Amino acid sequence: MNPKIVFFDIDDTLYRKYTDTLRPSVKTAVAALRGKGILTALATGRSLATIPEKVRDMMAATGMDAVVTINGQFALLHGKTVREVPMDAGLMGRVCAHLDGLGMDYAFVGGEGIAVSALSECVCRALQHIASDFFADKDYFSSKPVYQMLVFAEENEMPLWSDIVEREGLKTVRWHEEAVDLLPAGASKTDGIRSVVRALGLEMADVMAFGDGLNDVEMLSEVGFGVAMGNGEQAAKEAAKYVCPGVDEDGVLRGLQDLGVI
Repeated sequence: MNPKIVFFDIDDTLYRKYTDTLRPSVKTAVAALRGKGILTALATGRSLATIPEKVRDMMAATGMDAVVTINGQFALLHGKTVREVPMDAGLMGRVCAHLDGLGMDYAFVGGEGIAVSALSECVCRALQHIASDFFADKDYFSSKPVYQMLVFAEENEMPLWSDIVEREGLKTVRWHEEAVDLLPAGASKTDGIRSVVRALGLEMADVMAFGDGLNDVEMLSEVGFGVAMGNGEQAAKEAAKYVCPGVDEDGVLRGLQDLGVI
């Protein structure tokens, strides 16, 4: 595989959020790619505002070319917006009313950060390693663009509100035992990647991507060469063409070396 651009997920691919760890090998790998003229980018479920400081520092030090955020709903290439798809305010109003009736907490992911319906214990548990400056504002969606919602629900609570998910043409992707992403059914990181690739005049066949989670499955299966982390979800491994060592074993660097990319 001789990719022209490589996309990386953040959490549990490049970075361990529970220990705030970014191994030195990550910077080495990204710098090596750039040294060979290969473009580099992030593809994350996080918003720009919640990208960890250590990852931001690495991006600045290596000069990464693009970032796909919020599961493909917002993307930048060389600092310019190439994709921006906010959710419909009317739809969000209906979802919020339904969740309020069930006594369930939720959040809005916007360009300025994360606004939550309440600063409850479950909200704080789920977000503590994702964002440090989330704030309570149930009406955030009525005046600001929102690119994705979060719903704080355990797996056994999902049937309580699955009807509105289906009715409104939405999907959920679990990222925490008490939280899921809520976004349009057809949305994924792949949409953002396609926007970046199109703007560069490239093809999806020119793309390599590394990921580990359930929100990486579409990405890993649709790029030219998908690489799953050894610590990843089984579904991610099945979607990928190659499984590299885990994030704690310098997986990205070793994977790129084993595949002969660097």
